[in-house]
Amino acid sequence: DGAAAPMETGPQPSTSACSPPSHPPAVKDDFQFVLCEGCQQESPNLKLLTCLHTLCLNCLSENKPIGQCPVCRTAIPQVSGIPNMDNLLFTNLQTRLSIYKKISDSGGPSCSRCRGEAAAVWCSECEEFLCTKCFEDHQWFFKKRSHEARRVEELRAESAHRFLEDTRKSCNLFCSSPGHADQGHISSIYCKKCKKPLCCSCALLDSQHAPFCDIRSETQRRQEELGTMSQKLKQKRSGFEATYAALQDEAARLEQAQQEMRELIRQRVEQLVRLIRQEEEELLGLVEVRQEQGRRELARELQHVEGVLRRMEAGERLVEKMSLYATEQEVMDMQPFIKDSLEELQQLEPPAAGDRVQPGDMAECRARLQAL
Repeated sequence: DGAAAPMETGPQPSTSACSPPSHPPAVKDDFQFVLCEGCQQESPNLKLLTCLHTLCLNCLSENKPIGQCPVCRTAIPQVSGIPNMDNLLFTNLQTRLSIYKKISDSGGPSCSRCRGEAAAVWCSECEEFLCTKCFEDHQWFFKKRSHEARRVEELRAESAHRFLEDTRKSCNLFCSSPGHADQGHISSIYCKKCKKPLCCSCALLDSQHAPFCDIRSETQRRQEELGTMSQKLKQKRSGFEATYAALQDEAARLEQAQQEMRELIRQRVEQLVRLIRQEEEELLGLVEVRQEQGRRELARELQHVEGVLRRMEAGERLVEKMSLYATEQEVMDMQPFIKDSLEELQQLEPPAAGDRVQPGDMAECRARLQAL
Protein backbone atom coordinates (compact mmCIF):
# COMPACT_ATOMS: atom_id res chain seq x y z
CA ASP A 1 0.00 0.00 0.00
CA GLY A 2 2.85 2.38 0.81
CA ALA A 3 4.46 1.79 -2.57
CA ALA A 4 1.17 2.28 -4.37
CA ALA A 5 0.08 5.37 -2.44
CA PRO A 6 0.25 8.56 -4.49
CA MET A 7 2.69 11.24 -3.48
CA GLU A 8 1.18 14.40 -2.09
CA THR A 9 1.51 17.25 -4.49
CA GLY A 10 3.99 19.92 -3.51
CA PRO A 11 6.13 22.53 -5.17
CA GLN A 12 8.32 21.05 -7.87
CA PRO A 13 11.84 22.45 -7.56
CA SER A 14 13.02 24.13 -10.71
CA THR A 15 16.34 23.18 -12.30
CA SER A 16 16.83 26.63 -13.83
CA ALA A 17 19.20 29.17 -12.35
CA CYS A 18 17.81 31.09 -9.39
CA SER A 19 16.58 34.56 -10.20
CA PRO A 20 18.11 37.47 -8.28
CA PRO A 21 16.08 38.67 -5.30
CA SER A 22 13.59 41.38 -6.10
CA HIS A 23 13.96 42.85 -2.59
CA PRO A 24 17.36 43.84 -1.16
CA PRO A 25 18.14 42.16 2.15
CA ALA A 26 16.82 44.62 4.73
CA VAL A 27 17.55 42.44 7.75
CA LYS A 28 20.36 44.58 9.19
CA ASP A 29 18.50 47.88 9.48
CA ASP A 30 14.84 46.89 9.68
CA PHE A 31 15.22 44.29 12.41
CA GLN A 32 17.62 45.94 14.85
CA PHE A 33 14.86 45.65 17.45
CA VAL A 34 15.52 41.90 17.88
CA LEU A 35 19.04 42.59 19.15
CA CYS A 36 20.08 43.16 22.75
CA GLU A 37 19.50 46.84 23.56
CA GLY A 38 22.73 46.90 25.52
CA CYS A 39 25.39 45.40 23.22
CA GLN A 40 23.32 45.42 19.98
CA GLN A 41 24.24 41.78 19.38
CA GLU A 42 22.18 38.67 18.68
CA SER A 43 21.74 36.36 21.64
CA PRO A 44 19.76 33.17 22.36
CA ASN A 45 19.26 34.36 25.94
CA LEU A 46 17.23 37.56 25.71
CA LYS A 47 15.44 38.70 28.87
CA LEU A 48 12.43 41.05 29.01
CA LEU A 49 12.55 43.52 31.90
CA THR A 50 9.52 45.05 33.62
CA CYS A 51 10.41 48.35 31.91
CA LEU A 52 9.94 46.43 28.60
CA HIS A 53 13.56 46.77 27.51
CA THR A 54 15.28 43.64 26.20
CA LEU A 55 18.82 42.68 27.22
CA CYS A 56 20.97 39.58 26.95
CA LEU A 57 22.35 37.66 29.92
CA ASN A 58 25.86 39.00 29.35
CA CYS A 59 24.77 42.63 29.60
CA LEU A 60 22.63 41.90 32.65
CA SER A 61 25.48 40.02 34.33
CA GLU A 62 27.92 42.89 33.70
CA ASN A 63 25.35 45.55 34.63
CA LYS A 64 26.61 47.86 37.38
CA PRO A 65 24.94 48.62 39.66
CA ILE A 66 23.02 45.37 39.67
CA GLY A 67 19.29 45.87 40.05
CA GLN A 68 18.77 48.65 37.49
CA CYS A 69 18.01 48.61 33.78
CA PRO A 70 21.12 50.03 32.05
CA VAL A 71 18.89 51.74 29.45
CA CYS A 72 16.34 53.62 31.59
CA ARG A 73 17.62 52.88 35.14
CA THR A 74 14.32 51.33 36.22
CA ALA A 75 14.65 48.97 39.19
CA ILE A 76 14.82 45.24 38.42
CA PRO A 77 12.64 43.33 40.95
CA GLN A 78 14.85 40.22 40.97
CA VAL A 79 17.68 40.35 43.52
CA SER A 80 20.10 38.73 41.08
CA GLY A 81 19.37 41.40 38.48
CA ILE A 82 18.33 38.68 35.98
CA PRO A 83 14.59 38.81 35.05
CA ASN A 84 12.55 35.62 34.84
CA MET A 85 10.71 36.50 31.62
CA ASP A 86 12.35 35.42 28.35
CA ASN A 87 11.66 37.53 25.27
CA LEU A 88 10.43 34.58 23.23
CA LEU A 89 9.27 36.81 20.38
CA PHE A 90 12.68 38.36 19.68
CA THR A 91 14.55 35.06 20.22
CA ASN A 92 12.30 33.22 17.75
CA LEU A 93 12.51 36.09 15.26
CA GLN A 94 16.32 35.84 15.38
CA THR A 95 16.05 32.15 14.47
CA ARG A 96 13.67 32.84 11.59
CA LEU A 97 15.80 35.74 10.35
CA SER A 98 18.87 33.49 10.33
CA ILE A 99 16.95 31.17 7.99
CA TYR A 100 16.10 34.11 5.74
CA LYS A 101 19.75 35.18 5.70
CA LYS A 102 20.73 31.72 4.43
CA ILE A 103 18.12 32.04 1.70
CA SER A 104 19.33 35.52 0.72
CA ASP A 105 23.03 34.62 0.58
CA SER A 106 24.48 34.58 -2.90
CA GLY A 107 25.61 30.96 -2.56
CA GLY A 108 22.26 29.85 -1.22
CA PRO A 109 21.63 27.19 1.45
CA SER A 110 22.66 23.56 1.12
CA CYS A 111 20.43 20.56 1.72
CA SER A 112 19.87 19.94 5.45
CA ARG A 113 19.87 16.15 4.93
CA CYS A 114 22.45 15.12 2.37
CA ARG A 115 24.60 18.22 3.02
CA GLY A 116 26.05 18.03 -0.45
CA GLU A 117 23.53 19.42 -2.90
CA ALA A 118 22.18 22.96 -3.13
CA ALA A 119 18.76 23.32 -1.54
CA ALA A 120 15.80 23.80 -3.88
CA VAL A 121 12.91 23.63 -1.38
CA TRP A 122 12.20 24.84 2.15
CA CYS A 123 9.76 22.81 4.31
CA SER A 124 8.30 25.13 6.95
CA GLU A 125 6.97 22.21 9.04
CA CYS A 126 10.29 20.34 9.24
CA GLU A 127 12.22 23.63 9.10
CA GLU A 128 14.68 22.06 6.67
CA PHE A 129 16.20 22.90 3.29
CA LEU A 130 15.92 20.06 0.80
CA CYS A 131 17.51 19.30 -2.54
CA THR A 132 15.42 17.77 -5.35
CA LYS A 133 16.21 14.15 -4.40
CA CYS A 134 15.66 14.62 -0.65
CA PHE A 135 12.43 16.49 -1.38
CA GLU A 136 11.05 13.47 -3.25
CA ASP A 137 11.96 11.22 -0.30
CA HIS A 138 10.37 13.76 2.04
CA GLN A 139 7.09 13.67 0.08
CA TRP A 140 6.95 9.87 0.26
CA PHE A 141 7.72 9.79 3.97
CA PHE A 142 5.11 12.44 4.84
CA LYS A 143 2.55 11.35 2.26
CA LYS A 144 -0.27 11.40 4.82
CA ARG A 145 0.61 14.80 6.24
CA SER A 146 0.24 18.19 4.65
CA HIS A 147 3.65 19.80 4.98
CA GLU A 148 3.89 23.16 3.31
CA ALA A 149 6.99 23.40 1.14
CA ARG A 150 8.12 26.27 -1.10
CA ARG A 151 10.90 26.75 -3.61
CA VAL A 152 13.98 28.55 -2.32
CA GLU A 153 14.05 30.84 -5.34
CA GLU A 154 10.53 32.05 -4.51
CA LEU A 155 11.51 32.76 -0.91
CA ARG A 156 14.65 34.59 -2.04
CA ALA A 157 12.49 36.97 -4.07
CA GLU A 158 10.46 37.93 -1.00
CA SER A 159 11.31 40.52 1.63
CA ALA A 160 12.31 39.59 5.16
CA HIS A 161 9.02 41.05 6.44
CA ARG A 162 6.98 38.79 4.16
CA PHE A 163 9.07 35.74 5.11
CA LEU A 164 8.49 36.33 8.84
CA GLU A 165 4.76 36.82 8.31
CA ASP A 166 4.45 33.65 6.22
CA THR A 167 6.45 31.54 8.70
CA ARG A 168 4.37 32.62 11.68
CA LYS A 169 2.72 29.34 12.55
CA SER A 170 -0.77 29.11 13.98
CA CYS A 171 -2.36 26.44 16.16
CA ASN A 172 0.97 25.51 17.70
CA LEU A 173 -0.11 25.74 21.33
CA PHE A 174 0.25 22.59 23.37
CA CYS A 175 -2.01 21.47 26.19
CA SER A 176 -0.98 22.85 29.60
CA SER A 177 -1.82 19.60 31.42
CA PRO A 178 1.24 17.73 32.79
CA GLY A 179 2.60 15.30 30.22
CA HIS A 180 0.35 16.39 27.39
CA ALA A 181 2.82 18.91 25.98
CA ASP A 182 5.46 16.16 25.64
CA GLN A 183 2.93 13.96 23.84
CA GLY A 184 2.17 16.69 21.32
CA HIS A 185 -1.44 17.36 22.33
CA ILE A 186 -2.46 20.48 20.39
CA SER A 187 -4.69 22.96 22.23
CA SER A 188 -7.70 24.54 20.58
CA ILE A 189 -9.60 25.45 23.77
CA TYR A 190 -8.89 28.09 26.41
CA CYS A 191 -10.13 27.70 29.99
CA LYS A 192 -11.09 31.10 31.39
CA LYS A 193 -11.10 29.75 34.94
CA CYS A 194 -7.50 28.48 35.09
CA LYS A 195 -6.33 30.75 32.23
CA LYS A 196 -4.55 27.95 30.36
CA PRO A 197 -4.82 26.27 26.94
CA LEU A 198 -6.31 22.76 26.92
CA CYS A 199 -6.73 19.92 24.48
CA CYS A 200 -10.18 18.52 23.74
CA SER A 201 -9.65 15.51 26.03
CA CYS A 202 -8.90 17.62 29.10
CA ALA A 203 -11.78 19.95 28.38
CA LEU A 204 -14.25 17.05 28.14
CA LEU A 205 -12.96 14.79 30.91
CA ASP A 206 -12.01 17.30 33.62
CA SER A 207 -15.05 19.00 35.15
CA GLN A 208 -12.84 21.53 36.93
CA HIS A 209 -12.32 23.48 33.70
CA ALA A 210 -15.02 26.01 32.75
CA PRO A 211 -16.02 28.24 31.06
CA PHE A 212 -14.28 27.72 27.71
CA CYS A 213 -13.58 29.77 24.60
CA ASP A 214 -11.70 29.24 21.35
CA ILE A 215 -7.94 29.66 21.76
CA ARG A 216 -7.78 31.93 18.72
CA SER A 217 -10.44 34.20 20.21
CA GLU A 218 -8.41 34.44 23.41
CA THR A 219 -5.14 35.24 21.64
CA GLN A 220 -6.91 37.83 19.50
CA ARG A 221 -8.49 39.35 22.64
CA ARG A 222 -5.06 39.58 24.26
CA GLN A 223 -3.58 41.23 21.20
CA GLU A 224 -6.45 43.73 21.12
CA GLU A 225 -6.03 44.39 24.85
CA LEU A 226 -2.35 45.17 24.36
CA GLY A 227 -3.19 47.38 21.38
CA THR A 228 -5.74 49.36 23.40
CA MET A 229 -3.29 49.85 26.25
CA SER A 230 -0.64 50.96 23.78
CA GLN A 231 -2.99 53.58 22.33
CA LYS A 232 -3.73 54.95 25.82
CA LEU A 233 -0.01 55.12 26.53
CA LYS A 234 0.53 57.12 23.34
CA GLN A 235 -1.98 59.68 24.59
CA LYS A 236 -0.33 59.88 28.01
CA ARG A 237 3.12 60.05 26.47
CA SER A 238 2.46 63.58 25.18
CA GLY A 239 2.20 64.78 28.78
CA PHE A 240 5.57 63.29 29.66
CA GLU A 241 7.13 64.73 26.51
CA ALA A 242 5.84 68.19 27.43
CA THR A 243 7.25 67.80 30.94
CA TYR A 244 10.58 66.63 29.56
CA ALA A 245 10.77 69.65 27.23
CA ALA A 246 9.87 72.01 30.08
CA LEU A 247 12.58 70.50 32.28
CA GLN A 248 15.10 70.92 29.47
CA ASP A 249 14.09 74.58 29.11
CA GLU A 250 14.44 75.12 32.82
CA ALA A 251 17.88 73.54 32.74
CA ALA A 252 18.88 75.88 29.91
CA ARG A 253 17.54 78.89 31.79
CA LEU A 254 19.37 77.76 34.90
CA GLU A 255 22.61 77.55 32.94
CA GLN A 256 22.02 80.97 31.39
CA ALA A 257 21.26 82.50 34.79
CA GLN A 258 24.49 81.05 36.13
CA GLN A 259 26.51 82.55 33.31
CA GLU A 260 24.87 85.95 33.68
CA MET A 261 25.45 85.99 37.43
CA ARG A 262 29.10 85.02 36.99
CA GLU A 263 29.65 87.83 34.53
CA LEU A 264 27.93 90.38 36.76
CA ILE A 265 29.96 89.28 39.77
CA ARG A 266 33.22 89.52 37.85
CA GLN A 267 32.39 92.99 36.49
CA ARG A 268 31.57 94.39 39.92
CA VAL A 269 34.43 92.72 41.75
CA GLU A 270 37.01 93.85 39.21
CA GLN A 271 36.16 97.51 40.05
CA LEU A 272 37.29 96.99 43.62
CA VAL A 273 40.51 95.18 42.60
CA ARG A 274 42.44 93.66 45.47
CA LEU A 275 40.29 94.96 48.33
CA ILE A 276 37.43 92.59 47.55
CA ARG A 277 39.17 89.55 45.99
CA GLN A 278 38.28 87.40 48.94
CA GLU A 279 34.65 88.48 48.76
CA GLU A 280 34.64 87.68 45.06
CA GLU A 281 35.72 84.10 45.71
CA GLU A 282 33.04 83.68 48.36
CA LEU A 283 30.35 84.92 46.00
CA LEU A 284 31.46 82.61 43.19
CA GLY A 285 31.47 79.70 45.60
CA LEU A 286 27.94 80.52 46.72
CA VAL A 287 26.75 80.62 43.11
CA GLU A 288 28.36 77.29 42.37
CA VAL A 289 26.77 75.66 45.40
CA ARG A 290 23.28 76.92 44.56
CA GLN A 291 23.57 76.11 40.87
CA GLU A 292 25.03 72.69 41.51
CA GLN A 293 22.17 71.90 43.86
CA GLY A 294 19.60 73.01 41.29
CA ARG A 295 21.44 71.16 38.51
CA ARG A 296 21.50 67.92 40.46
CA GLU A 297 17.81 68.13 41.27
CA LEU A 298 16.90 68.91 37.67
CA ALA A 299 19.18 66.13 36.44
CA ARG A 300 17.36 63.64 38.67
CA GLU A 301 13.98 64.74 37.34
CA LEU A 302 15.20 64.66 33.73
CA GLN A 303 16.63 61.18 34.28
CA HIS A 304 13.35 59.93 35.74
CA VAL A 305 11.16 61.35 32.97
CA GLU A 306 13.61 60.16 30.29
CA GLY A 307 13.47 56.66 31.76
CA VAL A 308 9.66 56.67 31.68
CA LEU A 309 9.68 57.83 28.04
CA ARG A 310 12.11 55.07 27.10
CA ARG A 311 9.93 52.51 28.85
CA MET A 312 6.88 53.76 26.97
CA GLU A 313 8.77 53.65 23.67
CA ALA A 314 9.92 50.10 24.38
CA GLY A 315 6.34 49.09 25.27
CA GLU A 316 4.91 50.54 22.07
CA ARG A 317 7.61 48.87 19.98
CA LEU A 318 7.13 45.50 21.68
CA VAL A 319 3.34 45.57 21.30
CA GLU A 320 3.75 46.50 17.62
CA LYS A 321 6.15 43.64 16.98
CA MET A 322 3.95 41.23 18.95
CA SER A 323 1.06 42.16 16.69
CA LEU A 324 3.15 41.67 13.54
CA TYR A 325 5.20 38.60 14.31
CA ALA A 326 4.21 36.86 17.57
CA THR A 327 2.95 33.29 17.52
CA GLU A 328 0.08 32.22 19.69
CA GLN A 329 2.50 30.52 22.09
CA GLU A 330 4.46 33.74 22.43
CA VAL A 331 1.28 35.77 23.02
CA MET A 332 0.07 33.35 25.71
CA ASP A 333 3.45 33.30 27.46
CA MET A 334 4.36 36.98 27.27
CA GLN A 335 1.05 38.90 27.30
CA PRO A 336 0.37 38.83 31.08
CA PHE A 337 3.91 40.04 31.80
CA ILE A 338 3.70 42.83 29.22
CA LYS A 339 0.22 43.77 30.42
CA ASP A 340 1.45 44.23 34.01
CA SER A 341 4.27 46.46 32.82
CA LEU A 342 1.94 48.55 30.65
CA GLU A 343 -0.53 48.93 33.53
CA GLU A 344 2.29 50.16 35.73
CA LEU A 345 3.22 52.74 33.08
CA GLN A 346 -0.39 53.86 32.75
CA GLN A 347 -0.48 54.72 36.45
CA LEU A 348 2.47 57.10 36.16
CA GLU A 349 1.79 60.83 35.92
CA PRO A 350 4.23 63.61 34.94
CA PRO A 351 5.17 65.86 37.86
CA ALA A 352 3.02 68.98 38.18
CA ALA A 353 4.54 72.37 37.41
CA GLY A 354 4.37 73.37 41.09
CA ASP A 355 6.23 70.24 42.18
CA ARG A 356 9.18 70.66 39.82
CA VAL A 357 12.55 71.96 40.91
CA GLN A 358 13.09 75.75 40.60
CA PRO A 359 16.47 77.30 39.73
CA GLY A 360 18.74 78.22 42.61
CA ASP A 361 17.83 81.36 44.59
CA MET A 362 20.29 84.20 43.94
CA ALA A 363 18.75 86.67 46.43
CA GLU A 364 21.47 86.26 49.04
CA CYS A 365 24.19 86.60 46.44
CA ARG A 366 22.61 89.76 44.98
CA ALA A 367 22.22 91.31 48.43
CA ARG A 368 25.88 90.82 49.26
CA LEU A 369 26.86 92.16 45.87
CA GLN A 370 24.75 95.27 46.38
CA ALA A 371 26.38 95.82 49.76
CA LEU A 372 29.79 95.91 48.07
